[in-house]
Amino acid sequence: MTAPAANLRINPDRLWDSLMDMAKIGPGVAGGNNRQTLTDEDSEGRHLFKRWCEDAGMTMGVDEIGNMFATRPGEDPDALPVYMGSHLDTQPTGGKYDGVLGVLGALEVVRSMNDLGIKTKHPIVVVNWTNEEGTRFAPAMLASGVFAGRHTLEWANDRVDAKGKRFGDELERIGWKGDEKVGARKMHALYELHIEQGPILETEGKDIGVVTHGQGLRWVQCTVTGKDSHTGSTPMPMRKNAGRGLALLTELVHEIAMKHQPGAVGAIGHIDVYPNSRNVIPGKVVFTVDFRSHLPEVLHGMVDEFNARAPGICEGIGVEFASEIVGQFEPPAFDVDCVAKVRNAAERLGYSHRDIISGAGHDACWINDLAPTAMIMCPCVDGLSHNEAEEISKEWAGAGTDVLLHAVLETAEVVS
Repeated sequence: MTAPAANLRINPDRLWDSLMDMAKIGPGVAGGNNRQTLTDEDSEGRHLFKRWCEDAGMTMGVDEIGNMFATRPGEDPDALPVYMGSHLDTQPTGGKYDGVLGVLGALEVVRSMNDLGIKTKHPIVVVNWTNEEGTRFAPAMLASGVFAGRHTLEWANDRVDAKGKRFGDELERIGWKGDEKVGARKMHALYELHIEQGPILETEGKDIGVVTHGQGLRWVQCTVTGKDSHTGSTPMPMRKNAGRGLALLTELVHEIAMKHQPGAVGAIGHIDVYPNSRNVIPGKVVFTVDFRSHLPEVLHGMVDEFNARAPGICEGIGVEFASEIVGQFEPPAFDVDCVAKVRNAAERLGYSHRDIISGAGHDACWINDLAPTAMIMCPCVDGLSHNEAEEISKEWAGAGTDVLLHAVLETAEVVS
């Protein structure tokens, strides 16, 4: 396969205009977006995306969980398509670029191919995955998870939001339940462009993140049990303070994660304290430890060390410890050939780059089970995401989409 000519570029102004036009749908209260999945705003954004795709000469298919697939034909009718895309849904207080850049960047790749008269052996498909964020209907990456066989369609349709509304019913209500069987499509490869959602690229002055791995995770739900008693009248040596156990285990999590730098992380997130009264020593604390690493042996080792040391720490202060795994995700290693195409594209185009590990979950992590997959990242200001103040530059967006164009063209095989 011949690499695309180094002078091929997308139209960054058109891409930026598309991002700004999509951001008008479901505006947030502080400059970002609230376009949660299966809301009226989500439907409106989907209709705009569909119209843009059809204007670019693509045909739209929708599967039974609402995933949208816009196809540009290839020259070989028997060749499997090359997919690219991400998601259009946002957090309640989300930014204008998380996910959206990956979808509209992919659309811009097709528009630029049309402008340049480029034909490919393999068809090109731009995808918008349903409910990547998982903020309204848990879990995240729900529809790509069904597509990849991680969840059943029936289970996904039965998810409910905070108001008790059912996923399947809301999908039908907004009119985006399609006829295609979920997961029936076959792929030659998939590329996902995304903002980093972290500070590394901006801090190091890199234009492109070449994503080699995603992080695996373990959520360890812990219960520390002591004895609730009066804060004023219980002598210090006689206390069984579950809150103190939480504090000591918080430090343990930090210590374990720091042993495995760089790349490993750990923190305690969700915490419930009982009885949660100002003048009562906590008798029970339930919390979740979140360990992540791209190396399976490190991920497993951190959990093992925590579970080995935590009971003794708690016993030493007179409280009890119990734990269970309530969430897990093995770290995906992206396809070495697709990753190399991303890296080579960045070099060919003259963009500074570095290998990077995705600290967040993405649809590409599920699709990696099915087909050769890679991700491209661009910087975001201060590493801020899932926040209305999320920001990128037109130049960053253009560079990431240029790399996407070149990686996809090399994979889809340009026909002269």
